[in-house]
Amino acid sequence: MSKVLITGATGFTGHYLTQELRAAGYDVVGLGSALRVGQQDEPSTTIFRCDLLDRAGLEKVMVQVKPDVIVHLAAIAFVAHGDVDAMYRTNVVGSRNLLDAIAKSGHLPRAVLLASSANIYGNAVVDPIDENVAPAPANDYAVSKLSMEYMARLWSDQLPITMVRPFNYTGAGQSLNFLIPKIVDHFKRRAPVLELGNLNVIRDFSDVRSVVQRYRLLVEANLHGDVFNVCSGQGHSLLDVLQMMRELSGHDPEILVNPAFVRANEVHRLVGSNAKLHAAIGQVADIPLKETLQWMLNSNV
Repeated sequence: MSKVLITGATGFTGHYLTQELRAAGYDVVGLGSALRVGQQDEPSTTIFRCDLLDRAGLEKVMVQVKPDVIVHLAAIAFVAHGDVDAMYRTNVVGSRNLLDAIAKSGHLPRAVLLASSANIYGNAVVDPIDENVAPAPANDYAVSKLSMEYMARLWSDQLPITMVRPFNYTGAGQSLNFLIPKIVDHFKRRAPVLELGNLNVIRDFSDVRSVVQRYRLLVEANLHGDVFNVCSGQGHSLLDVLQMMRELSGHDPEILVNPAFVRANEVHRLVGSNAKLHAAIGQVADIPLKETLQWMLNSNV
């Protein structure tokens, strides 16, 4: 049984990746920071409590666990996160500390999957966006992720690194800080008013369950030294999402555009090409966005 270490195992994506890998027969071990109030660990999963900025602690975990596979999800992933300093320290310095600890552990894993972000493409004029499109990050989160990619190249001759650039994805249990969970929550509560930013932005939304399946397949394919978009290849505007929610819930709230929610550096269209990914791991069926929204609407998570 292969042992997989997931950083950020207690987060939204980590929860679903743990389920995906365990169902496929892997022994899953997690790495996470301190528990938040009310948060619980994944049942039957060993979680090592260690911050990415604790270099000595990371080295101890790597020596103790000796993972066959490492999936690095831990990051500050909210674009509008208020602490820019923490974002760069976690996403860049923390990732560097992790790679350094792996290299120093004396145990070489067969695969290291690093999660970057499609935000690095910014307002790309190419549609759909493939992996050859030049990065043009439009916010600090995107800059931190692109910096992480460049930093990781320093370990490319020592570690079997594969990079993924996920486009937007969602699902039951995602924080209400994110747009789709916020919208679903308002419809679920049948709130009379929903305040949003730019309604005309177009995003490539995937279901988190499809995303983690692709992560598993990439790990199993042993495609070292390459980068892959993880996306559906289909764009939806917020107006599309709102119409789906009206149909699913039978609720029709008043939609207000709040200028405070309109970002000055907004990425207007972000739709990816998954051709390279499908060529590498085969076709993976996408879950239609409307089915994802129905799942979220019915969920008690």
